[in-house]
Amino acid sequence: MRENVGLGYSDFVLGRVIEHRPGRTVTETDNLLGTALTGNVAPIHTDAHYSSKTEWRRILVCSGVTLNIVAGMTVRSTSGLTVANLGINEVRFENPVFVGDTLYAETEIVDCRLSKSRPENGIVTCRTSGLNEAGKRVVMFTRTFLVPTDPETVRTATNY
Repeated sequence: MRENVGLGYSDFVLGRVIEHRPGRTVTETDNLLGTALTGNVAPIHTDAHYSSKTEWRRILVCSGVTLNIVAGMTVRSTSGLTVANLGINEVRFENPVFVGDTLYAETEIVDCRLSKSRPENGIVTCRTSGLNEAGKRVVMFTRTFLVPTDPETVRTATNY
């Protein structure tokens, strides 16, 4: 048996909701690497003493780290065969994320259409919610990407 990663265009059904599992617990390393890679020097993300004086009383995980963890959780079951990401829109951070929180993702397929300029691809738009272990939504965003209309051609050509 060969496991497949990602879906082809015909596998996307409008209105379908995909629960992405397993969850992902955010670590201090995740936050430190994310802030270091982006150059985000805000002390709320890196300075425990400073953060202890804020309303949160502890380090707040960088929103870019939260967005990337949740988006990454969706790839295996949705966009693993993506030809190109076309956009991330309507990003909203609704609740704080802290080191030790476990995140889960849910994706709803909100639009599918064939590409006019690339007939071998379809354009898929999904709305993803990232939830913490208490079920509170921490982030929501819409993502649009290009996928092959015939994923078997891609898999065969690459021996994938």
